[in-house]
Amino acid sequence: MDMTVQRLWTHDETAAFLHISAWTLHHLCTTGTGPTRYKVGKHRRYDPTEVVRWLRSTTTTPGGEDR
Repeated sequence: MDMTVQRLWTHDETAAFLHISAWTLHHLCTTGTGPTRYKVGKHRRYDPTEVVRWLRSTTTTPGGEDR
């Protein structure tokens, strides 16, 4: 079984990737609408694959309707 593991992103790295503020990412996560995150000690970490999957799930149709 191939277990390739990517480095997890920090909260700030994830916010930068999404082009949003760290506060906005925090708000999305605490309201349950953001990407999955993991707590490692006192730190929040994000799996890049899951962040992209979450981002794709938030797309809208050309008319502006949410999917």
